[in-house]
Amino acid sequence: MAVYTDVSVEDLSAFIADYDLGELLSYKGIAEGVENSNFLLHTSGGHFILTLYEKRVAAGDLPFFLGLMEHLAARGLNCPQPVKTRNGTTLGTLAGRPAAIVTFLEGMWMRRPDAKHCAAVGEALANLHLAGADFAMKRVNALSVQGWRPLFENCCDRADGVQAGMRATIEQELAALEKSWPRDLPQGVIHADLFPDNVFFLGGSLSGLIDFYFACTDTLAYDVAICLNAWCFEPDFSYNVTKGRGLLQAYARVRPMSDAELDALPMLARGSALRFLLTRLVDWLNVPPGALVKPKSPQEYFRKLRFHQNVRSVGDYGIAAKELTA
Repeated sequence: MAVYTDVSVEDLSAFIADYDLGELLSYKGIAEGVENSNFLLHTSGGHFILTLYEKRVAAGDLPFFLGLMEHLAARGLNCPQPVKTRNGTTLGTLAGRPAAIVTFLEGMWMRRPDAKHCAAVGEALANLHLAGADFAMKRVNALSVQGWRPLFENCCDRADGVQAGMRATIEQELAALEKSWPRDLPQGVIHADLFPDNVFFLGGSLSGLIDFYFACTDTLAYDVAICLNAWCFEPDFSYNVTKGRGLLQAYARVRPMSDAELDALPMLARGSALRFLLTRLVDWLNVPPGALVKPKSPQEYFRKLRFHQNVRSVGDYGIAAKELTA
């Protein structure tokens, strides 16, 4: 979450007048994240989240995201729900941007997750994959392997200014992944961005998932790899075997993984690390002037990529393959 576009109280009041939310009492921008402009709304009807869609989010994809949240909630997954206007629509325009309001989800995200939090995420991710299996809409992942080279070309000339040797490392890894990327694994709806700040906990229990604006149709095991990268490394970028084992075991108890998925997991984890290295690098080098945003360091994923390049099998993530299959 972030704020790139400011919203006046007059425009916001006029916008929410189409909803049954009551009177606008206050609102404030949310600075965390990097993709859209987000505001916490407080009205006489309660608390809500307003999102103005920017940057990588195409307006044509918004029905997929909003429809997916409704679909998952109907199948028992706790996630924000789009709020409809009196006319039954979920999308509008505010400050020249596509905009939507979703329900507010109670909970806090974990700044220092432990193995139990990682296990809860593994279970929730598997439940998401199963719940999304009959979602009718499809969306191509624009930030999968075919989208990485354009990102690299956007920032390659300045990569070594962020860290020495980064350009050559990315160039070599990109060529290797384009050649060997797994393409015949089970597909379905993936969240594609299930970082700690997109998972809420209450009283030690997982209370819900948010921010579905990278969700798409892609390789399910790739989503697992994204979570390994997001949840199972320490602040010094060392991999925590206990966290990884907890996440993978919990996932497999709900949705066992095939041998082919497990064999591909190291490559998928490398791809996940490269994807977030590239998008963070682009964002780091291209923060709009005056934006209320905290770009995330690309060095984190440079270090994680280095780790995965030395992984030879799923056993290096702390668990035997036989523990993860049916």
